[in-house]
Amino acid sequence: MINIPRIQVKKQRPPALIAIVLYKGFVATLLTATSIALLLALKNHAALEDFSDYFLLEPKLNIVEFLLEKVVSVQPKTLLFSGLAAGLYAVLTAIETIGLWYEKGWATILVLVLVGISIPPEIYELFHGVTVLKLAVFIANIAVLWYLLHHLPKHGNS
Repeated sequence: MINIPRIQVKKQRPPALIAIVLYKGFVATLLTATSIALLLALKNHAALEDFSDYFLLEPKLNIVEFLLEKVVSVQPKTLLFSGLAAGLYAVLTAIETIGLWYEKGWATILVLVLVGISIPPEIYELFHGVTVLKLAVFIANIAVLWYLLHHLPKHGNS
């Protein structure tokens, strides 16, 4: 008897699922960076206040001055809460991303819940001022929601 080795075929993921995983991975990375920046701003809040009071920046650095003024005007408790919330959401988004990559049913449901919860506040924000970024995030989240709702039975092995 001849033993013929089996060829393992890699499972092909749908391009839309890959796009969602890339989007969610980007969001997790952005949230992680935001959390770190907020917590570092909290740690160095007094130094940032001193810096903003005593140093004038070159006119080319208007964006730095703008951001510095925003950070200094935020209360330390708000920085702490925002930093921790962004970190927690980054972890949840990373878990979603990994679960979606492995096509787990729980990940699909988690994404549906978290994206579904974010839609009403995004609509509220759009009514108070449309920006390209707000609109892009809203459209991306609607597309994710639509795709996962229409492909829920096809994805997911718990």
